[in-house]
Amino acid sequence: MTEIPQSHRLSPRPLVSPQPLGELLAEMRSRTNPGLSAQGRVDSLLQAVLTIGGDLDLATVLRRLTEAAAHLAGARFAGLGVIGEDGGFTEFIAVGLSREQAERIGRAPNVPSAPSHGGSALHYSDLPDHSDLGHLSDNLPGRAGFLGVPIQVRDEVFGNLYLSEKENGGDFDREDEAMVTALATAAGVAIENARLYEETRLRERWLGASTEITTRLLSGADTNEVLAYMAAQAREIAGADTAVVMLPDPHARGHLFAEIADGPIAQEILGTPVDIHDSACGRVYETGEAMAIPDLHQANCPMLTHRGYGPGLLVPLGTPGNTRGVLLLGKLTERAPFDSNIRRMLHSFSAQAGVALELAEARRDTERLVVLEERDRIAKDLHDVVIQRLFASAMTLMSTVRLIGSSEAEERVQRTIDELDGTIREIRSTIFDLQNPPSRRDTSLRGRILRLAENTAHSLGCHPGVSLDGPIDALVPDEVGEQLLAVLGEGLTNVARHAHATEVHVSVVVEEMAVTGRPTALTLTITDNGVGLPEEGRRSGLRNLDERARALGGGFTARRGELTGTVLTWRVPVPDPEPGVSTL
Repeated sequence: MTEIPQSHRLSPRPLVSPQPLGELLAEMRSRTNPGLSAQGRVDSLLQAVLTIGGDLDLATVLRRLTEAAAHLAGARFAGLGVIGEDGGFTEFIAVGLSREQAERIGRAPNVPSAPSHGGSALHYSDLPDHSDLGHLSDNLPGRAGFLGVPIQVRDEVFGNLYLSEKENGGDFDREDEAMVTALATAAGVAIENARLYEETRLRERWLGASTEITTRLLSGADTNEVLAYMAAQAREIAGADTAVVMLPDPHARGHLFAEIADGPIAQEILGTPVDIHDSACGRVYETGEAMAIPDLHQANCPMLTHRGYGPGLLVPLGTPGNTRGVLLLGKLTERAPFDSNIRRMLHSFSAQAGVALELAEARRDTERLVVLEERDRIAKDLHDVVIQRLFASAMTLMSTVRLIGSSEAEERVQRTIDELDGTIREIRSTIFDLQNPPSRRDTSLRGRILRLAENTAHSLGCHPGVSLDGPIDALVPDEVGEQLLAVLGEGLTNVARHAHATEVHVSVVVEEMAVTGRPTALTLTITDNGVGLPEEGRRSGLRNLDERARALGGGFTARRGELTGTVLTWRVPVPDPEPGVSTL
């Protein structure tokens, strides 16, 4: 920043001194001529101080301060620049300036080093001769007279108050300087109060949002809904234009994806990927440290930068070493960066949200474990108690058949035995399903059979019924399972092409020896109610099914149904399980 020459300063003493407001007023009175106009200015100053201090809204306080300074000094134009951490203006309040002029001054990358750093007033009789004011002299409409006064809050310079072109055409005098100085000193207290009030209100809002997020997650609410609520609250409280929750995808390593978004362009950026290893989002995700970015072009974040976004704030969801994702907040290019209060509060907010996500995930894992343990207990009870009792009942009935003299009674008992045998098979199938965790169903043979049958529903014109019996996943070797799936797919395709059926049923059974429970064969049966096989004609589509069965030492048959349709039966032997494999 440009250092203001000593000759340009009004006096070597600091303008904002530790003097109390009463001493400044006494000094100002000693400098003014006695009379009604001087007393009137003092009264106006006191009234301005009361007006400024009577509100706790920071924007209102700054606006009233700028207007009061212009009125007391008789300036046509006034501006108050709030100085940010980078030395530029984060906000510029203007009186008498057009919106375009105020925006040009507010967006300027540098400001005069005095009075901010020198602590002395800047006092010029005309502006064109002072290039050290840079953008101020270029954009302030007044050409004659300039007064700059710092506004100090405690031990830091909060901003600069600029006045130009006195209404009577003269220059700003010592009385104007003392008047504006006293006003700025009193305003420092009002600004500090307003900042503390705003910070307290923001903290209260962040705390309320954090509590709501934690409550929702731990009460079992959907995680995506809670993340959407978090993004909306973060965008609103932080004053951002867009909020995006970036999460990793376990199936696409090396990238974060915009899973949740809130703001006017939310739908346009959902699903956008960002490289973890070559972006600011990725660095925040890997290090767990928040990052404020003056311009998102530096963050390799094209989903926002090419839509006119500049200032950004990246906050990890979670704690270092256990980051769940990244919360990205963006502002449009012309807006000021996020201040330190917002960054600090948002970091705490996101860390708490990350912990709540972790607790919610742990709770879901615990619930899943309880469910799996209960499934395993039910499976053991079914096997050790229910099946054994049904099997004993069936054996008792089988031994009773020889004692029955009536053929009708014998037939009924035999039918009951068959039903018990079918019930045992269904329970065994249920046991294997219970012992198969949901996470394995998509990759298990049972799951693949069900998915394949479901995927052919459109071409078949109906949903095929599927019956699975026996330890299919436990005892069917992988190579046999692959052949089974190929045969099932080809068989259903033949049905879809030629059968014109309205009902299709698929049955897969692992047959076992009654005494030892060892598997003997795997049988696939496809039944439909279509037109049936022709008496004569080509059957090349079924030849492949027969060849696959013979290659495994089995056989294949295709016949007409008892009434209508076709029955395809594909049967292959199943080798004995390896030692240690349970067959229940």
